[in-house]
Amino acid sequence: MMTSATAVAPSQRVGQALPLAANPYLHIGPDRVYNPFTDVHILESEPGYAELRAILAGAVDLAEVSAPMRARLFQGGWIVERGSDLSTSFYLKYVSLEAHTVCNQGCYFCPVSVAPRESHFMPTEQYEDIVRQLSAFKSTIEAVFMISYNEPTVDKRFVDQVRTIREAGLPPAVLTNGTGLTPDRVDAIVAMGGLRFLSINLSTLDRDRYRLDRQGDHLKRVLANLEHAKDAPLAEQMDMVVLGTGDEVHQQDFAAIRDRFAGSRFNVKSFVVNDRAGYLQIGLKARHGSRKLCGCDHVGSRPLQHLHINPHGLCILCCQDYDETSVVGDLNRNSVLEVLTGPEMARARRQVYGLEESSPSFICHNCKFALTR
Repeated sequence: MMTSATAVAPSQRVGQALPLAANPYLHIGPDRVYNPFTDVHILESEPGYAELRAILAGAVDLAEVSAPMRARLFQGGWIVERGSDLSTSFYLKYVSLEAHTVCNQGCYFCPVSVAPRESHFMPTEQYEDIVRQLSAFKSTIEAVFMISYNEPTVDKRFVDQVRTIREAGLPPAVLTNGTGLTPDRVDAIVAMGGLRFLSINLSTLDRDRYRLDRQGDHLKRVLANLEHAKDAPLAEQMDMVVLGTGDEVHQQDFAAIRDRFAGSRFNVKSFVVNDRAGYLQIGLKARHGSRKLCGCDHVGSRPLQHLHINPHGLCILCCQDYDETSVVGDLNRNSVLEVLTGPEMARARRQVYGLEESSPSFICHNCKFALTR
């Protein structure tokens, strides 16, 4: 949510030879450029693309670009005032609001398997107050995820939490292992209008491997729950994710789960696990070497478009940060808006985009989703 520094119209200011530069937070792809502040792509076939790519490549000076095109690029946020600090700006699309720390499984592809957290539940009053504050951004928020490293259905308040989010005009989203997604809960959520997004994490139909991979013998219960949910309008989008290492066993598990739920509302997808920014010794890893950070592309930009809130009310830079090494705000002391525009978050944005030096231990240096150059 970028705001102009003055009330003067941008086109007028550009026409007055305003010193300009390329927006340093842009994501540059092979045939498009993305502005995470506006959630807009400019495509290769669109007016201004060629000029913007030439500016970004240093092939042309902005003074060589026509005044109307400079105004167009400025209006779209592709170019900005030279020297302007955009690090307190944001476009909030996704929120992770974790109501508690508990997970009833210990999956090999999750840090919970090696370092389970101490049990803590966020007070209901604080949860409701945070949701109320988030409602101020409902015009841009596309999902409020009720999870980080917990299992949301463990909470006895789960259905009430869904209701709280919906009544605030926000879109609830649930990622779950399905153990607590009982028929009664499914029916209750359907009756209130459903979720925006649901993702079931189911990695195998083999009971012995399920128990070994997840440190929990829950497969029979999960499948019974999913049989009830599979044809219900439980969410606008209903995914089932089959995680694995990409080997033959993973491929076979995916095929078996896909066939079992064929024709249902579930869209079954296969994903290879990642190492959680170096926390685990398994899965896809970063290959950055000494390359410089220049952004984040993990379901959008984490520092510019996400807010991760743990059960203690602390805001963490990214879901990959299991040890919570990058705390960017505290909702026990500050409001949601104060966190989003505060100095800790601003500094993290500059570091993620390579505009400020970060230590070698900064989480993005070890994350496969970091953009580098």
